[in-house]
Amino acid sequence: MQFDFVFSVPTRAVRTTAHHSKLLAFAVALLTMTPISHAQDTPRPARPTPPTTARPENAQSAEDQVFSGPQIGELLPELPIRLALGPQAGTDFDPVTTAAAKPVLLIFVHDINRQSISMTRVLSGYCASRADTGLQTSVIFLADDLPAADAQIQRMQHALTPDIPTGISPDGREGPGTWGLNRNVTLTIIIGQAGKATGNFALVQPSLQADLPRILKSLVAEIGGEVPPLEKLPGMPKMESRPAAGSTAPPDMRALLTPVIRRDAPDQDVQLAAEKVEARAETDPAVRAELARISTTIVNSGKLSNYGTPRAQEYLRKWAQKYGANKSSTPVKTSE
Repeated sequence: MQFDFVFSVPTRAVRTTAHHSKLLAFAVALLTMTPISHAQDTPRPARPTPPTTARPENAQSAEDQVFSGPQIGELLPELPIRLALGPQAGTDFDPVTTAAAKPVLLIFVHDINRQSISMTRVLSGYCASRADTGLQTSVIFLADDLPAADAQIQRMQHALTPDIPTGISPDGREGPGTWGLNRNVTLTIIIGQAGKATGNFALVQPSLQADLPRILKSLVAEIGGEVPPLEKLPGMPKMESRPAAGSTAPPDMRALLTPVIRRDAPDQDVQLAAEKVEARAETDPAVRAELARISTTIVNSGKLSNYGTPRAQEYLRKWAQKYGANKSSTPVKTSE
């Protein structure tokens, strides 16, 4: 764009001040500037954002995995324990040194509850039946209060497998430092051969149905034979045996308990939901058994505060006491 301007100056001499000269120069410069194109005002199109791949909801990061004890391929350190049962009770024993190059299965019991003792009894019972393969099996309880742990083992020895070395680690709940055991799990089960770990199972909530087949498969790989059907194992609880075809499906405990343990549930809603659970437990043995297992596990886990409101936690404690592992299958009437 071009601008033509004519400035008329009087013929008489005019003395222009410095101020007027500056104004004139500014006006000329302003009028002769090239206008800014509208194209420059148009914003540049945004650069497309490269697509991102979202991690599936069920993806598990490495941080979420649970580790306890020597991993596969690692050496099994010495394991001094004090025997609690049998004719050698009170004496020191090292199951790793004793096993030497033979296959070994070690059950570390971090927490004593219905699930851990059921798994210990059934698994050690099977191991005892395979002793002819040279398999060396031991059960090791971990506790900070050793005399109390010893007394508890004496009281429940009827629920443990006879002739399986059973003792207590003198190193407390953490166990020997060289073993790297995780005190936040319920059971650690180690399978070994020739002094090295060949199987490792860190169980937070042991399940005979879900975990035992995996353990047996790993064990049979070392000692030979076939994985036995769960229902054929000695000591397998009837309530956890596989249902026959056409039998009634197990109770949907999630649907029953979710309204009870909702974190934002008012006390009145918790009470109504809990009353429904108790009504089912009074008439349905399967619900009663599952309620006993779940409530006992939660209460003994040390994480009760993670489940629902304080009112809901009161019900969980009540159910663990009322229907717990050592209670009769017949419900006992209790008053609120």
